[in-house]
Amino acid sequence: MRLPTPRGPLSDFVISAFKRGPGSLGPTPPIAGCDELCDDDFEMALYLCYELHYVAIAHPGWEWDPGLLGFRAELERLFIRRLREEVGDLRTGPPAGVGRDLEELIEQSSGPSLSTYLREMGTVDELREFCVHRSAYQLKEADPHSFGIPRLVGAAKAAMVEIQYDEYGSGDATKMHSELFGTTMSALGLDPTYGAYLDHLPGVTLATVNLVSLFGLHRRWRAALVGHLAIFEMTSVEPMGRYSDGLRRVGIGAEGRRFYDVHVDADTRHGAIARDRMVPGLMEAEPELAGDLLFGAASVLMLEERFARHLLDAWSKDCTSLVPWGMHLRMPVPHSSPRASCPSREPCRRGGDDAEHGSAIGALEVRV
Repeated sequence: MRLPTPRGPLSDFVISAFKRGPGSLGPTPPIAGCDELCDDDFEMALYLCYELHYVAIAHPGWEWDPGLLGFRAELERLFIRRLREEVGDLRTGPPAGVGRDLEELIEQSSGPSLSTYLREMGTVDELREFCVHRSAYQLKEADPHSFGIPRLVGAAKAAMVEIQYDEYGSGDATKMHSELFGTTMSALGLDPTYGAYLDHLPGVTLATVNLVSLFGLHRRWRAALVGHLAIFEMTSVEPMGRYSDGLRRVGIGAEGRRFYDVHVDADTRHGAIARDRMVPGLMEAEPELAGDLLFGAASVLMLEERFARHLLDAWSKDCTSLVPWGMHLRMPVPHSSPRASCPSREPCRRGGDDAEHGSAIGALEVRV
């Protein structure tokens, strides 16, 4: 995986370090003046720190370099603080009722849907952009959640393993969901290589991946990871069907749609496993973690809503939702015809991002 182009001093600090050997980090730059939930520079720096645990992006010694871990910890502290500011205080009743609390969080989300837009009127270019955004997660699908398996016990562990087994193709490498998504990208004329479009991804997209990496890589956040996975599985069936319909409408054949069609079938069962076994299993074993579980669920819903707003607002202005042409690019933005750079594609700043990205978009489609 190639190193991306820096987005600012934070990501430049990490990228420059990765070009040297471990132990050569040097003084860390100040972290201030940005919205830690969508700023391009902040999210890229955190994303690259996490990528060390997934792929060979730098010398392996960087993965556990004490200086880099300290820098990452400060990024994480600020990221978590902003998440808490956004999701607010979550009502937690008896642990046995957490499943109902999850359903209430889902029901409270409302508004127009990204998947409905792409099914009914999305262009080929917009479907390509959407898949470029999602490649950051879908090409590693299941891996972040799998970090949670050794941290759970009993029924919760068994339920997560059952879900993850399907995600990895039930033992068939050609049926792994990450492989199927690569096939969808190829059908759309995109490069399915892991990390090929990292230079094109805005902070609002990277934040959705950083969230699950944060939860997966810390035992302390194991319950938040369960909440994250439960929301994924409980909200994905209808959106996945809509994305498949949208691809069919623009002429993508059955093989190119297989990723979404498989999820329609699998996630019907996975949602029930998550709701009826994984979540109750964790609450029975560790009832004191109910608040963390709901925090993870609320955080993914909130970040996915911001992500959807970003895409739909950019497309409503006939702008690219990716990093614009001429900025940080190694290859053209994947459009068959040029699309303008969105004037609101400057890195989001606290207090202004909601206004810049338009009206609220429903978040009942996080597995996208």
